[in-house]
This record gives sequence, C-alpha cells and structure tokens, in this order.
Amino acid sequence: MIIKKRFFKLPTFIIEEQKNNPLTKDLYLCELAEILVKRDTLWSDQIKLEDHQLIFCAKGGGIIQISGDLVPFSQNQYCVIPQGFIFKIQTGETDPSVFFTCKFNGEKSKIMEKDFTVVRDLIPSVNNLVANRMMLFDELFSNLTKGFYNANYQYINLCFGHLLATFIYASRTSDDLMEEQNPGISKAIHYMEQNLEKKLSLNEIAEEAGYSPSYLTTLFRKKTGYSPSSYFSHLKITKACEYLDFSKVKIKEISFLMGYSDPYYFSKDFQKKMGISPRNYRKRVVGKK
Repeated sequence: MIIKKRFFKLPTFIIEEQKNNPLTKDLYLCELAEILVKRDTLWSDQIKLEDHQLIFCAKGGGIIQISGDLVPFSQNQYCVIPQGFIFKIQTGETDPSVFFTCKFNGEKSKIMEKDFTVVRDLIPSVNNLVANRMMLFDELFSNLTKGFYNANYQYINLCFGHLLATFIYASRTSDDLMEEQNPGISKAIHYMEQNLEKKLSLNEIAEEAGYSPSYLTTLFRKKTGYSPSSYFSHLKITKACEYLDFSKVKIKEISFLMGYSDPYYFSKDFQKKMGISPRNYRKRVVGKK
C-alpha cells in the first residue's frame, strides 16, 4: 500500500506562469509529496518522468532501480532522478518507509544534472547545509496551502531552491573544502559553532586552531573575508535568526543564549548585520505564516 500523507501538484497554469517569471524560470517546483510505503511494496509510476525528481528517504528504505541499476536505498539517503528516466523502489521490512519527493524543472536545472546521482548519503553535521531541511519541507507544504497567487509561489520557489541546495551540495560545502585546505581554520570555525553561547576571545580561538592570534587573523581574513571575531559574531546572529524564525523564545532570552550580556547590544549588533531589528525581523516572519 502506498499512502500520500501530504501531496501537492501545482496546477498547469501556475507552472506556466513560473516558466515565464524572471525570478522563478530558472528553477521551479512542480510537485511535493510525503509518501508512506508499506513494507515489501513496489512503488513506481511506470512512466518516464516529465520533470526531475528528488527522493529523500526519511525512514526505512529498500532497493531503488534506475536505468536497470539496483542500488540499496535507506534512511538519510537521497537521489535525484533526471527527467526522462523511470524509477522503481521495492521497500524492505520497515513498516512504513517514509519518502519525501519533489518534482522540479527550470532552465538551470539541466546545468545541475552533473551533480545528480543515483544515491548519496546525508551525513549529519553542524558544518553543512542540512540543519533546517525538514523545516524547509514543512514550510513548503504550509505555503502551498495558502493560495494561487504569484508572490506566494515566488517565495515557495526560493525556499525550494534552498532545500535542493541542502541535498546537492551537502557534501561539498565550503567547510568541507576548507577542512582539506586549512584544517586550522576549520577547527576554529567548528570551535566557534560549538560555543555560540560563550564570549570567546581571539586567544582562545587561536589556541584551538593551533595558530598564533596574529597569524590566525591574517589567514582567517584571507580565506573568509572576515576577522575571527567578526565571523563569530555573524554566526551568533545567524543562529539568532533561526530562533526568531522557528521558535517563540523571547528576544531577551535569545540574546543571552547567544552570549550577549546586554540585550540592547544584541539588538544593535543584529540591526547592523541584518539591516532590521530582531523585533521587526520576527514580525516579518510571522507575517508570512
């Protein structure tokens, strides 16, 4: 048995509008689904795909067949099947297996085909782009229920582009490349990410990286464009945005969580980096829901 727990297929007229919209014509969503497949079940549309299709296995799995190739497909793995292909998935013993799927197209989607593959692993990491993936799925499902008007679908497609990037580039983030080229810089960034609630000094960060403070500052600025202290501050503000986006934690409490002893200074720093106050940022987010 195959159950479409959540399912949205965009109307043809909406897709045609997105094709002609300068903001969305390069990449646009055609269909989104959360699918539950009972154990020992064959799932296949048995027709060539009219669009590219992302399939993410959130639970369970089985065997996926694409172009005659049989490949194990399990939890936290995904594949992007190019337009014109046929796929089959035979589920295993987990009951049910859960898959999230997105059908998409656009002028630039063919350029990305070189990054498509049969099956890839998603390795959980604070350093890559996977942190808010399920939140992005939920955001897309939520906004697809809000009506057929152009501004909504522009927002949906921009969110979808972010979601797709968390898959295709999850194993090729700047952090992964930096780990290979500059392990000390990678150590420094990881140390910052693990200590956002603290006030780290340049000396503490440099000691963790294994460099002198002056050399770390020079190398860090060369590789990232920021000083270590400025980069750390940006990480704090980015994390604060997540709290404002996805929680009801009070702004004063967020400032303390991010290691600011003075909420006023936190708001001032947020305004400087984001161009908007924390309060107005939250109002802006709430206004979209």
